[in-house]
Order: sequence, then structure tokens, then C-alpha cells
Amino acid sequence: MTVNVTPHLNFRGNAREALEFYRSVFGGALTIASYADLGKTDPAIAEHVIFGQVVADNGFRIMAYDVYPELPWDQGQDPFFVSARGTDPAELQGYWDKLAEGAEIKQPIGPSQWSPLYGQLTDRFGITWVLDIAVEYPSA
Repeated sequence: MTVNVTPHLNFRGNAREALEFYRSVFGGALTIASYADLGKTDPAIAEHVIFGQVVADNGFRIMAYDVYPELPWDQGQDPFFVSARGTDPAELQGYWDKLAEGAEIKQPIGPSQWSPLYGQLTDRFGITWVLDIAVEYPSA
């Protein structure tokens, strides 16, 4: 059996915009189903995302939806980070450059004690990303 873990991001009305942005950064195929696709006709939520994902050949995968309007939702402050770890510094830098547009830079990308390239930012959708070059460490 194989298990894949995919971050599933929750939004309040801007999941489509976020997913389109992540596809522009990482490439891949975008799939979106709206509340209208499931028969919800309330114009306030009809075009909101009930299921969305971006899946790229390079291994990138993320899911998102717009939280049901009747449910409480609070994004909180750094409840999690999304880690994008790679092996190609130029490719990782390209992702960083795109994610950084309109972002709050928490740690500028550059060499760190644990990686030849590491950076952290909170993108314009409030999602905190950690990008770094994978380094092999001995098992505990």
C-alpha cells in the first residue's frame, strides 16, 4: 500500500483564486467543482469551490475548498506550513519568486544551517510556505 499526504487548504470564498495561483506557480492540472455543480443555487456561494485540486507531474499536489458558509472558520495564525522541498535550486527559486508576489517574507530565501537553500513566506492568501532543498540526514 502507498500513502500520499496532500495539504487540503480551507478558504472563505477565494479558494478558486488561490488554486489558480498555485497552478500558475507549480504548473499542473486544475480541477474545480463549485457548489452550483452540486445543485446549490444560492448566488452568494454558487461559484465557491466545494472541491478543488492542483496536481502536477513534478509531484506537486494541493487541495482546497471554500468552507461551508454556515460553518465557523478562522484561519488562525500559522496553524500549519506547506512545505515544498526539491532538489533543483533554480526550479525552487522560480517557485519562490512567484509565491513571493504580494507575500509577507518571513525568512528570505538563501543558504541556512540545514539547507543550501531555504525560505519562508506567507502568501497573499494567508498560507505559510517553507521552500527548501532536500538534504539527506542520518536516521535516528
